[in-house]
Amino acid sequence: MNPNTATLVEFNSTSNISDWFVINDTIMGGKSDSGFYLNKEGDAVFKGNISLENKGGFSMLKHRLLPINVAKYDTIALKLKGDGKRYQVRLKSNSEEQHAYASYFVTSGNWQIIEIPLAELHPTFRGQKLQIANYPNKILEEIAILIGNKKAESFHLELKWIALK
Repeated sequence: MNPNTATLVEFNSTSNISDWFVINDTIMGGKSDSGFYLNKEGDAVFKGNISLENKGGFSMLKHRLLPINVAKYDTIALKLKGDGKRYQVRLKSNSEEQHAYASYFVTSGNWQIIEIPLAELHPTFRGQKLQIANYPNKILEEIAILIGNKKAESFHLELKWIALK
């Protein structure tokens, strides 16, 4: 990583992942099931099955951070290996706010670095785009990865690191 990069998290075999949380649609009566763990290589793995039963259809992995001033960065970068499916990265300036700022990305099946300009993160609440300004690029308190492609499917996403550039 270059000196203008701030690593938010880097996973390895000794990483503490106890402050990462999986939220499935079961909080609303759905039946999706997923988990989060470190594999033998030390990569973080977010995997599971999305069900559309009982109006379900999503799974989210989230992590709260101590507030970070992100004004000098313009991009969020993730080194990951996905399964060819579409995911969403979600940031929150204030973890108490209901809405998040989101952008989609598609995985290739290989290790890749996904870079998303912070200015492209649009406000969303329960899957609906809000009519307010995009990510304010001042403070970061929460990061999440969500899958919810409106179809029943299994998913598997491995993470090496998440950084600001």
